[in-house]
Amino acid sequence: MKKWYGGLLIMTLVMMLVFLYSFKGFQPRKQSAYNFFHNQQLVDDYVNGGSSAPPVNSSKLEQKRAPPVPRERPHLIHVEGLDDLYGMKNLTKEEMNAVIVWSYLRPLLSRSDALPETAQGVKEASVTWKKLLSMVEEDKVARINNIDSPENQNCPFSVTTFGKKISDSGITLELPCGLVEDSSITIIGIPNGNSSFQIDLIGQELDKKPNPPIILHYNVRVPRENMTEEPYIVQNTWTSGFGWGKEERCPARGSANQKVDGFALCNVQVGSNNEANVNVGQPTSDITSNVSSESAHRTGNFPFTEANPFTATLWAGSEGFHMTVNGRHETSFAYRELEPWLVNNVKVAGSLNLLSVLAKGLPVTEDNDIVDVDKLKAPPITRKKLVLLIGVFSTGNNFERRMALRRSWMQYEAVRSGEVAVRFFIGLHKNNRVNFELWSEAQAYGDIQLMPFVDYYSLITLKTIAICIMGVSRADN
Repeated sequence: MKKWYGGLLIMTLVMMLVFLYSFKGFQPRKQSAYNFFHNQQLVDDYVNGGSSAPPVNSSKLEQKRAPPVPRERPHLIHVEGLDDLYGMKNLTKEEMNAVIVWSYLRPLLSRSDALPETAQGVKEASVTWKKLLSMVEEDKVARINNIDSPENQNCPFSVTTFGKKISDSGITLELPCGLVEDSSITIIGIPNGNSSFQIDLIGQELDKKPNPPIILHYNVRVPRENMTEEPYIVQNTWTSGFGWGKEERCPARGSANQKVDGFALCNVQVGSNNEANVNVGQPTSDITSNVSSESAHRTGNFPFTEANPFTATLWAGSEGFHMTVNGRHETSFAYRELEPWLVNNVKVAGSLNLLSVLAKGLPVTEDNDIVDVDKLKAPPITRKKLVLLIGVFSTGNNFERRMALRRSWMQYEAVRSGEVAVRFFIGLHKNNRVNFELWSEAQAYGDIQLMPFVDYYSLITLKTIAICIMGVSRADN
């Protein structure tokens, strides 16, 4: 019986093979993926056995297969300041470890189809780079002569000013090393006189133009007696290249549905609106009464009022700026082209008795002389040992966050042994003090790779490319 079943199985397999080979001539013709999905003629051939398919309208195919528009091929162009970034004659071999990928990135920075803001980022970086090299040389001379370098000043945690009278040009408080996430600026004042005042976060202009960029313009129109216009808060940005952006005004309808770091653009109480509930059939006097009541309600909930003191705290989140007045969140403003780490000073102007301005939570550098650098210094990358390269995106003045990583998971044995390499990829900063502190940090810990452009968010793709380049080269010594 077993032999009979075995013979039947063999006969079945033979018949299946014969059946398959007998239909070999009817196999569909080979075709590309594009033809399979776009050429209806080939699909019809397959369905109809390859012989009797109806012809396809050639005019429609011509429309579908219109020739691509010829584009100019990318080519190398002259980018202002690019040559200045590669002047490194006085740098030692050890100092050059912080700029390993620069030579690889140069062709990308000078392409005609480079990323937006590449030209601007390179031009500004060339100015800061020359200044940085000059500061490094001055510091070397100062160390040789055993004197304190005037440039070697740590970034402070807080700065403040008290009881100054606002002049026509306003009061400016310098932020030595910019802002980072969770930095805050607290203003205590009393609105008076005219009906508005302004708070501006101003960036730094490297080419000494009279009008630096305004990263946040906060304009408050205070309610007064017999005002025909409702009070409001306007938030906006300004740059010399593009002028004023699209303003965001509070109160505003529907702003509660738009979130920044989980906060509404405008406080719901400030922007409450009951006009939609007014009955059209009511007498005119009742409607007027309701509108007046609504106006009084808005004014009563407005955070700034004439002759009443306020405490306003403007702080930087991960997605935007937020304003809290007298302990209540009032407005939020999402970051645009310019990020908070580019803020250089705070300016307060307008009709306001200013009692104090306090900026705290600012980026702080560590004194490398009292830190056990040897335990935190990154081991060199070697081709034989390296298993993994971890590239970390960072900004110049995020000193504390980098130190937190060095003291935590960068102390794992895999990192300390050199099998896993961790490198911070950071663009240059517009602030000269930040760049000098960043350079000192790079030389102390050996885990920073500087980028040949100012740190704009739109250029983050170049950092990704730099990580890939370093991962392939696998050597920084």
